[in-house]
Amino acid sequence: MGYDLHITRAEEWFDGDDTPITLEEWLAFIESDAEMRLDGHAEAKVDGEAVLRYENDGLAVWTAYSQLPDDDCGAWFDFRGGNVVVKNPDDEIIAKMKQIAEHFGARVVGDEGEEY
Repeated sequence: MGYDLHITRAEEWFDGDDTPITLEEWLAFIESDAEMRLDGHAEAKVDGEAVLRYENDGLAVWTAYSQLPDDDCGAWFDFRGGNVVVKNPDDEIIAKMKQIAEHFGARVVGDEGEEY
């Protein structure tokens, strides 16, 4: 499992579809931010053999993240349910999330409703 932070306009992050960031807005933001790259999928090896693949039209990676591993897939920003979601972000990623939230007139909220 893990802990998610959500960039949301909604009163409660799980109601993101009520006042959504739209996919079109998110894609336009990615296009305008040289630090973001739209990938649309992520892959990871499981037990060194099988490959787990996740696909989402709004899945992007933050390429300027200082902890980006050699495989170039360390800071995923996942668009879903009218929000942009990051799993287990560190302080550097949270700072980027706040920058993105400001762009959208949104805020950064944790799974339990705490605001960052």
